[in-house]
Amino acid sequence: MVGKLLLRGMLVGLVAGLIAFAFARVYGEPQVDKAIAFEESQAKAANEAPEEELVSRPTQAGIGLATGVLIYGAALGGLFSLVFAYANGRLGSLGPRGTSALLAVLGFLAVIVVPQLKYPANPPAVGNPETIAYRTELFFIMIAISIAAMVAAVGLAQRLWSRLGGWNASIVAALAFLVVFMLVKAALPDINEVPENFSAIVLWQFRIASLGIQLILWAVVGLVFGAVAERQLSAGKQGGAARRYA
Repeated sequence: MVGKLLLRGMLVGLVAGLIAFAFARVYGEPQVDKAIAFEESQAKAANEAPEEELVSRPTQAGIGLATGVLIYGAALGGLFSLVFAYANGRLGSLGPRGTSALLAVLGFLAVIVVPQLKYPANPPAVGNPETIAYRTELFFIMIAISIAAMVAAVGLAQRLWSRLGGWNASIVAALAFLVVFMLVKAALPDINEVPENFSAIVLWQFRIASLGIQLILWAVVGLVFGAVAERQLSAGKQGGAARRYA
């Protein structure tokens, strides 16, 4: 059953990737083009030679972007299906669709929203190439802590459920997660390498587009996979019942 859910999760992830690619192509790539134009103008003003283009811009915005988003979507769908297989039936009375939707919301918050509140996505021309390894390390540290805190918060809510009730237990767990986030946010170093004359509008629109791509991926995976999983699990139960009475 887990193998079937994994396959379906990856297929759902591919569908989510296609939708996210269309969104990125329409709303994200124009912001990237503006950022690249800014970078080129800065290099020209400093009399610097333009960097050699290893991959053409149309290829980057076309087949390159599609390949990256589709692979990411399939990987997300596969990992999501494995988490779902473990969590299904362990989150109270939620059915497959409710479990899938809740996991998508919690995952989107822990993996995307919370880390980006500390280290938001930046377009080309923003960031020092010499600090990319350091910035990447901090970003993944933030993701790891956020996921661990979310898992702990869900466990805390489950332990308090019978004592405080569903709503109160969820509120206490959410507050605990928020406290951990604020402490970690204050402890980790800030990074601000945005050039002073970089367009604030372009920066804002790029970050909104980046967040929108992730929102589409997680929303489609959470909603569509829930429906697919419900049908698969229902078929599995019917098949098991038929074998017992055969």
